[in-house]
Amino acid sequence: MAARHQAEQESEEEEEQQKRKASAAGQKEQQGQKGLSFKCLRSFRHKISGDNWRRQQDPGLEAGSKEPEEKKIALELLETEQAYVNRLHLLDQVFYTELMKEAKNGKTVPEEVVKMIFSNISSIYQFHAKFFLPELQKRMENWSSHPRIGDMIQKLAPFLKMYGEYVKNFNKAVELITVWTEKSLPFQELIADIQKRKVCANLTLQHHMLEPVQRIPRYELLLKDYIQKLPPESPDRNDAEKALELIFMVAKHSNTAIAEMERLQNLWEVYQRLGLEDDIVDPSNELIKEGPVQKISTRNNSTSEKYLFLFNNMLLYCVPKVIQVGAEFQVRLRIDMDGMKVQKLNDMQFPHTFLVSGKQRTLELQARSGEEMNAWIKAFQDAIDRKEKRSESFKMVVHGLETGNPTLKTEELGCRAPQWVRDNLVTMCMRCKEPFNAIMRRRHHCRACGYVVCARCSEHKVKLQYDGNRLNRVCQECYVFLMGQVVLEDQEWKHKGILEKGAAEISGRSLLCSSLQLLDKNGKGGMRGWFVIPWDDPLVLYIYAAPQDVRAHTSIPLLGYQVRDLPQGKAQHLFQLAQSQQVYTFLADTEELKQRWMRIMARCAAGIIHPEKGEDVDSCSEAE
Repeated sequence: MAARHQAEQESEEEEEQQKRKASAAGQKEQQGQKGLSFKCLRSFRHKISGDNWRRQQDPGLEAGSKEPEEKKIALELLETEQAYVNRLHLLDQVFYTELMKEAKNGKTVPEEVVKMIFSNISSIYQFHAKFFLPELQKRMENWSSHPRIGDMIQKLAPFLKMYGEYVKNFNKAVELITVWTEKSLPFQELIADIQKRKVCANLTLQHHMLEPVQRIPRYELLLKDYIQKLPPESPDRNDAEKALELIFMVAKHSNTAIAEMERLQNLWEVYQRLGLEDDIVDPSNELIKEGPVQKISTRNNSTSEKYLFLFNNMLLYCVPKVIQVGAEFQVRLRIDMDGMKVQKLNDMQFPHTFLVSGKQRTLELQARSGEEMNAWIKAFQDAIDRKEKRSESFKMVVHGLETGNPTLKTEELGCRAPQWVRDNLVTMCMRCKEPFNAIMRRRHHCRACGYVVCARCSEHKVKLQYDGNRLNRVCQECYVFLMGQVVLEDQEWKHKGILEKGAAEISGRSLLCSSLQLLDKNGKGGMRGWFVIPWDDPLVLYIYAAPQDVRAHTSIPLLGYQVRDLPQGKAQHLFQLAQSQQVYTFLADTEELKQRWMRIMARCAAGIIHPEKGEDVDSCSEAE
């Protein structure tokens, strides 16, 4: 009696333990029900590569059995195929059939939703139940007289391409199950009822739906193992290797579908962050790069935080929303990739800046580091290059705007947004050369070329194509050109006055250019300006009030002067030009810049106008 009582007690404890395990498994599956998505698919490539998914071999096929190794693998393929067909039967003939029946009665969800959830599962089930499994069974029954499966798999493998549609739809199917489980109580109850049945083995619908996604990689691994075990002289080797190639192509097709699904998922998340605006939501778009930048203002010489989304066909220029309800960013501007240009800018005040010029707008942007700036420029240039290659009618353009001077080519005036010259870079009108002041002569920007001009030189308005043919203020020269008249070309430099060479014009072709301070006779103060020694006029030092001025403030002939180094005091980097009683004292920003100016000035003053061997001709950008 005691022994029987003890056995009954042990049996009850074992039964209670099994119930707890089943309950824990059910809770675990319920917790994972909503989180199942394409992220699971990416892990299968790693998980399935191991052997932990392989079923245990039939007890009759022990390690010491005389069955050949390739037959053991073929039998394993048959066994897993039988289990797989049972799983497909559950999905198609139970879940799908019963849900569709209730949908037709109008009790659960619309019929279209059920069809979208199960995709082409019926076709997959029919193929395996009526073709693949019966053929495989016949081969194993006749193995002793006809030991081969490679030719059979080779014949049926092309039909496995139908899995691409199922895999591509998988994430959407899981999403629909989650939505309608919360939305429809009858739908939830019917699925829960089926999942309680013994055939479901305490697994959710989503986990059963995962089985077809895993099947193709398993075929590939089993077939690889089968080929490795085949004797070299086996008649099935050639067909098996061809079958493996076909399976590999199907797996690749399936992986492509997974990658496409992941791309669409990521794209949709980006659109949600942007508020799902109708004019930007396009499934064909590809997100290339996103991140924060600083926008440089041409008016007040300041920066403000912005956020960029670079797609394959457009740039979205956004601002973070203060109250992030429904969207994280607000789209301020969309710039099409068609005709876009990008270039690095050399700016002393704002390092790590680059220019993005599109038909709708031109932006001066600042990255957080040189590395980040280069990454943005590369991303933009790659997107531009890809756009050009795709467009058959697109004309090859010169990448990058002209160095120094931001003016557009004449054929581009009005067709694309110009780069605006910043207000602090000029002290005079870039057309009439009259100095600006706060009362009578204020700064204005020509909307066609981007020059800073006075009111008198920008009295006219013209319809500009890049701004939707709205009227915009333009300078006199752009007005004449855009109205159909010929613009006179600038005369050659030899006909210009000695001070009428534009700072930006000659800085781009200079031996050296940078900001310096010219001290007064007492060495206590003086004018800070933009100093340039032109490449084609190396005996003269030109002094401008600002880097974009069109006329020099003064000039100093260098021939015959001596260059003197002054002791460094109070972290000041001083040097002089001296000739007889005339002495000029300069203050550089760094010791390295000071030494470069002294070296260049000494050579020019001595009449050595050609650069030394290996010396950079255009030193302006380095000085900046």
